[in-house]
Amino acid sequence: METWAGLCPGLHLSLGIWVMIAAHTLQNAKAEITCASCPSPIQLHLEELQLGMRTDPTQEPSVLKNIRIEFRELGVVDQNTVVEDDRETGVSVEDPSLFSQDISLDGVSSKEDRPESSEESQRGTHQDEEPEMSEDAALRRAKRSSPEFADLSESEWTGRTGLDVGAAGDRGSLLDGHKLGRSEFKWNRDEGRGNTRQDEPKITSSTFALTGDSAHNHAVVYWSGQNSSVILILTKLYDFHIGSVTESTLWRSTDYGSTYERMNDKVGSKTVLSYLYVCPTNKRKIMVLTDPEFESSVLISSDEGASYQKYRLTFYILSLLFHPTEEDWALAYSHDQKLYSSVDFGRKWQLIHEHVTPNRFYWSVSGLDKEPDLVHMEAHTPDGNVQYVTCRAQVCTEANRNYPFPGYIDISSLVVQDDYIFIQVPTSGRATYYVSYKRESFIQIKLPKYSLPKDLHIVSTDGKQVFAAVQEWNQNDTYNLYLSDTRGIYFTLAMENVKTTRGIGGNQMLDLYEVAGIKGVLIANKRQDNQVKTYITYNKGRDWRLLQAPATDLDGNDIHCILPFCSLHLQLHMSENPYLSGTISTKSSAPGIIVAAGNIGAELSYNNVGMFISSDAGNSWRQIFEEEHNVWFLDKGGALVAVKQPTVPTRHLWISFDEGRQWTQHSFSSVPLFVDGVLVEAGAENQIMTFFGHFSHRSEWQLIKIDYKSIFSRKCTEEDYQTWHLHNQGEPCVMGQKQIYMKRRPGNYCMLGKDYSRILSAESCICRAHDFECDYGYERRGDGNCRPAFWFNPSLLSRSCSQGQNYLNSTGYRKVVLNNCTKGVKEMYTARKQQCPNRPPKGLLLTTKDGKLTVNLGNNVTFLVHLDEGDSLQTNIQLDFGDGKAVSYSNLSWTEDGIKHMYKSAGIFRVTALAENTLGYDSTTLFLHVTCPVEHVQLLAPFVVIRNKEVNITAVVLPSHSRTVTYFWWLCNNTEPMITLDGSISYTFPNEGMHTITVQVAAANNILQDTKTIAVKEFFKSLLLSFSPNLDEFNPDIPEWRQDVGRVIKKALLQVCDFPEEQLLVAVFPGVPTAAELFLLPHKNQSEGKKKSEEELEQVSDIIVSALNQNLVEFELKPGVRVIVYNTQLTLAPLVDSNPRHSSSAMLMLLSVVFLGLAVFLIYKFKRKIPWINIYAEVNQEKEQEMIGSVGQGDSTPKITLSEFSTSKELMEKELDARVKRGVGNACESTREIPNCTSV
Repeated sequence: METWAGLCPGLHLSLGIWVMIAAHTLQNAKAEITCASCPSPIQLHLEELQLGMRTDPTQEPSVLKNIRIEFRELGVVDQNTVVEDDRETGVSVEDPSLFSQDISLDGVSSKEDRPESSEESQRGTHQDEEPEMSEDAALRRAKRSSPEFADLSESEWTGRTGLDVGAAGDRGSLLDGHKLGRSEFKWNRDEGRGNTRQDEPKITSSTFALTGDSAHNHAVVYWSGQNSSVILILTKLYDFHIGSVTESTLWRSTDYGSTYERMNDKVGSKTVLSYLYVCPTNKRKIMVLTDPEFESSVLISSDEGASYQKYRLTFYILSLLFHPTEEDWALAYSHDQKLYSSVDFGRKWQLIHEHVTPNRFYWSVSGLDKEPDLVHMEAHTPDGNVQYVTCRAQVCTEANRNYPFPGYIDISSLVVQDDYIFIQVPTSGRATYYVSYKRESFIQIKLPKYSLPKDLHIVSTDGKQVFAAVQEWNQNDTYNLYLSDTRGIYFTLAMENVKTTRGIGGNQMLDLYEVAGIKGVLIANKRQDNQVKTYITYNKGRDWRLLQAPATDLDGNDIHCILPFCSLHLQLHMSENPYLSGTISTKSSAPGIIVAAGNIGAELSYNNVGMFISSDAGNSWRQIFEEEHNVWFLDKGGALVAVKQPTVPTRHLWISFDEGRQWTQHSFSSVPLFVDGVLVEAGAENQIMTFFGHFSHRSEWQLIKIDYKSIFSRKCTEEDYQTWHLHNQGEPCVMGQKQIYMKRRPGNYCMLGKDYSRILSAESCICRAHDFECDYGYERRGDGNCRPAFWFNPSLLSRSCSQGQNYLNSTGYRKVVLNNCTKGVKEMYTARKQQCPNRPPKGLLLTTKDGKLTVNLGNNVTFLVHLDEGDSLQTNIQLDFGDGKAVSYSNLSWTEDGIKHMYKSAGIFRVTALAENTLGYDSTTLFLHVTCPVEHVQLLAPFVVIRNKEVNITAVVLPSHSRTVTYFWWLCNNTEPMITLDGSISYTFPNEGMHTITVQVAAANNILQDTKTIAVKEFFKSLLLSFSPNLDEFNPDIPEWRQDVGRVIKKALLQVCDFPEEQLLVAVFPGVPTAAELFLLPHKNQSEGKKKSEEELEQVSDIIVSALNQNLVEFELKPGVRVIVYNTQLTLAPLVDSNPRHSSSAMLMLLSVVFLGLAVFLIYKFKRKIPWINIYAEVNQEKEQEMIGSVGQGDSTPKITLSEFSTSKELMEKELDARVKRGVGNACESTREIPNCTSV
């Protein structure tokens, strides 16, 4: 979710320019919220130009709130890409130094009532003055300057200087009025219509060349205005190959741009500057950053850039955000995602928070936040989640931090703007958005039920409601426009399928524009039936209509354009260059005047584009140019100035004093200039505008200061004004008012006063149907009436409604926000107060606060209970948590903040809610998974198994989980796992060989696995082994140690028998006392001669048993520590004698035989499974199958059971108990009890 600024009343030149700047460099935030509190183009997906540029420090959206102006990146071109081409053209250009003196240029008249179509036709008698430029030269220059080639020329216009312009009348005309949509202007076509005046007033201009900066391709310009004569320009050479600034020059003018002084010596001759900032509340204070590739420092000036103090920084500043009221307070965002604060204008910095999301930090809003130094931010937790955090700038310890929203939020979704705070909550499937109005609790935003948004952007939040653009599930390049109620909760559809436009930098912008100075008037481009048409509304989107085309063209010929088949269509694009006007512009101090580029026809087209103007707020239009021009407002909107688009060099500008009906031509330069931008009326009381550009591709920056004060003969008096009545096709009531404006009479050459009043009177109208829009859940039908949508049940009552109370029952309509109508149908359409009926509970809904059905063991879970119908104060609520605990509340109001509970064990719990009153009841159920991360998994499987015989395989998990673990069994070479909820399976191996078994255990977000290798044979022989007690002292009971000891034992056994190594397998059991099992496997090619192989195994077994009985098998564990290997089954070693080679007594041998015989009898009698081995052996086809020990199948060897061994469950329980006693609660130590038969 993103936000776009755009509906703020009162635009500032600084604000708008910064918005255009930010459009180039803000990074894409799909499904994000980007903040822009005021004027801005409606940008959907903000992507940085792919030019290797670092993020502009001025790009944070929150800065739009701070009314700043910092013009950025004037020059726009990679000089290396075109310099050789220019040399080949042989353009003849006069030395720029010749034009540094003041020049007085006469106004030039042209043919009356007919615009010239080319620069040549306008030159008239001035052809001798202007050197001709070849077509190739013009084209190459076009590549330098035009937005179409911005990828090469790269005018990444960025910036924010701190111009807080004050009254609307003082605001710069460059961007004033660009609220909701296009706060940037595009160039207008046609060289202008010059109307004859015999004695046009002269304008004075002077040219200054920034000598030595011809290679610099970026510039930052700042002019504070407000009677300040200081202009600052920072030019930079940005090397696209290495991605950094390599040179910079700081220029300063104290005479409104007539002359400039190089300031490099005062900031440090070797210092490379990167960005320039001006405090929005005290424009004398300036902060300049050095390029971090060379050093990390900040230069501070308190005298409008006359002198600087340098302070070293320990971090690299990527962006700055000044406080809206405190001039010395600032926030700095570093390259490593840390947020710092300063209360002494950058001299000292203090860390606020780490891992902050870029552009998601905001200062407090006056009147809403209690502390002026409160900071809102979006921060990341150590586990990767994102939270909304607030704290005071200088006291932001963990103890002082607050979390206004209790759960996690989506990254780049926090927006703090005016009265509202928006967040997006991470959910699977649908996006869920929440809003907080005036710092109240967050409430879920209610869009129409089946809008199913893929993307949502906050367009604006001024005017006591929220404009939101929503891309729904079935849209790709269009958005639907929604309007909210005052609290920003309930949204209704204002227009479907609003067109989007992708800018040069990949920025996607909504074709939506709010006319400045007149509330409720918006213009939008709508896609319908594969055509795009322009519509206008006078009541904030309640009704839309097409634009009436002009009646005649520039030559006075009739235009036959009949609605709805033909109409006027306007381009609502933003300008990528903040110094150019854009395709549409209005100004609050010139109400009703709209200048835009467009075409006449059945749909919007980018061919045959002309310039059009309306003097009555869009009711009627007339054409003023046949080609695109840049058009700005002069003298607070009293005059218009036009310059041809920058792809062609020009030395003329056109001025109109009668709202575009007549134009006078003036020369501002003796040499045609490629105009890169114009700075017009930055709020100063003087009448000065500055042109930026180049005479040729190779020349330095040229700054032409134009003083147009001489155009005005006097100041306007009362007789110079006339009244104008705002209307909508003759209807005088607009937004519930009859508004009368005062405007200067067209053609009067007088200067507007500073306190010029625009609205003369505003009288409320009687309310009618068009003053009301459809309420939430209602849709406008073909007859114009609002009726319930199919998914909406109007009879649903608020859950706060109780018997004896009243509620507002919607009529299906709600008054358009800020509409001032009275009486009339107001009472009929306004929601009616009705008494709450007594109803049984219905529509009971139980959810968790974060919308998830899982919670980690030991964490609180908050349950929310919602009741669609029923007496909330008389309905009892019972909640059974499913773990033996339950709570009961006398009414629903006690559950407003949710019901918290903590589970003590893992598992799946059935949570049941019951709502009951005297008229009935309703219940609902939720199944909650309480999970605990898996810390250990052990796969229990036999080492050797018989082919085609079923075997048990078990996975033991610690800590123990109940029904919350999923097991994935990968058996042999199967490509798909066997998935179970049980930790034990049975499996039959069909083929001989070595087979690998892997089990993966998934619980919560953790997955662990264990792997075993099993030998599958037709038959085998095995012996149980035990060891002298000294081995237990060195047994750490880990798998690696058991593998190593098994390899040593195998090596010792091979020394007493001649048997192939690959047919000998030794497996050491977990736990102590240490025990092992020896497997004698037949040769893989001898399985077919089973009888012969069995005999061979018997012979080898006898040899090994004999060696074991004679204590001939031993190995050295470490120097001085020798371990003897015993045959557990046949030998009872002395219990007392410590001599390891002592022979057993006859009595003990007899006891051993009796004991082993009893064990064999028990196995045969009860056929118990042997817990660790679980092997089925096939002796003869005729014999009954029986479960035997891990011994061979020969009759000569006694068969015993491991009944003395613990079962797998017992082993794990013992292991867990042992570790608990040692303070390790979650792990377990497997203790396998083996009869100690090594000593007597």
